[in-house]
Amino acid sequence: MDSTSPALRMSDLIANRLIASIRSGELPQGQPLPPERELCERFDASRPTVREALAQMQMRGFLDSGGGRRPRASRPSLQAILHSAAGNIRDLMGDAEGGAHLEQMRQFIETGAAREAAMRGDRIQIARLQDALALNETAIGTSDFADTDIAFHRALVSIVGNPVILTLHDMFVSDLLAQRPPVKDPVRHDRMAHDEHRAIYEAVLNGDVLTATDVMDHHLARSYRARLSAARQDAPSKTE
Repeated sequence: MDSTSPALRMSDLIANRLIASIRSGELPQGQPLPPERELCERFDASRPTVREALAQMQMRGFLDSGGGRRPRASRPSLQAILHSAAGNIRDLMGDAEGGAHLEQMRQFIETGAAREAAMRGDRIQIARLQDALALNETAIGTSDFADTDIAFHRALVSIVGNPVILTLHDMFVSDLLAQRPPVKDPVRHDRMAHDEHRAIYEAVLNGDVLTATDVMDHHLARSYRARLSAARQDAPSKTE
């Protein structure tokens, strides 16, 4: 569907035309957009419609409206696109079922990361993983355990060298851990998690792909099941 299709809303048309100007260079990156009043006259549109178009441009990465200044033309980057989507994805984590889905997604991604790390992790990367493991052990039974848990998984994911995966990890894993259902015995839970971290580290160190993936899969499957159980317990209250 092109930008002139009657099926598009007016705000879509305005956004598409301004984005086309940015892509063509007619509206250079960093240049302020015309004032809202001028855009209203140019497109014969109301101010709310223009503001909706500008919001859409910002979400798509073609508008920089920070710093209290007039919105400026921009070009989308990987970081901008992921961060613009982050708010919507985080809304899922306010719901137990949505959190379970994200845990499952994390399970698939990090199981693959464990496999890649065991296959091609270099000495420096594995040393960083070992440092993260040591900090994780020191934090057992303390409020710092969650942060060291995140750091261990981040060190593992960073071995893959994929900026999309690492950015998603940085944006969501800390929120997932903060919203996990409480456990009856935190110290026992921490020790079990650390033992699995150690097994993953040793498998990566030894290049044991099968063990690395199996332990990681088991490690994160437990989190997924806990979330799913919480979602099912929460479900009846939504229908009352």
